[in-house]
Amino acid sequence: MKKNFAVLGLGRFGRNVAVTLEEMGYNVLGVDKDENVAAEMADSLTKVVSFDIREMHALKEVGISDFDVVVIASKSLEASLMATMLCKEFNVNEIIVKAIDERHAEMAKRLGATKIIFSERDTARQLARQLVSKNSSDLTEIDTNIGILTLNVPKKFIGKNLIETNLREEYNVNVIAIRSEDKILVPPPPNHVFIVGEKIFVVGTSEALLKFEREVGSREQ
Repeated sequence: MKKNFAVLGLGRFGRNVAVTLEEMGYNVLGVDKDENVAAEMADSLTKVVSFDIREMHALKEVGISDFDVVVIASKSLEASLMATMLCKEFNVNEIIVKAIDERHAEMAKRLGATKIIFSERDTARQLARQLVSKNSSDLTEIDTNIGILTLNVPKKFIGKNLIETNLREEYNVNVIAIRSEDKILVPPPPNHVFIVGEKIFVVGTSEALLKFEREVGSREQ
């Protein structure tokens, strides 16, 4: 089953997390106190509502306890901490908090945050991919529209060689390196047969990598 995501606070960070998850095919609830912000995001996410995330009844009404992951991205320290505490009370399994500083991070952890994030746009995009991937993926952007995706070799590739996977034609990406416990192949030979435990390094445009991970890398193994 697909995870359900809620993003509380639709500033720059929250928007990037929410939109990236939505682009990857997941259902995302976006929440922001500012009605104008909520209206701007209405066409970009599965559902967008406007309310104060400090309000327990509002969170209960949107069914926050039914979400597998809640990302709290509010710029307000008070709102962020209150929402963290409430999500914990609603038994949300994974509570990701964007912290303003170390003090905020420490308080959020004590209130139930399971992960703390500090930086902005690039981390937002990376976090979104990590949240949906059980394949230990990571993305390094090397230009505005080009990146290198690192992930465990997908289950469907085990026993096939590079030629047989047909990645360039099917996904418009290229495997530039393969790493195992005892060696790294750069570049990998076309007849290399994938085995369990390897990591692959895939280069492509942001759009191509998104499609590749959505269809191959993000599947539950």
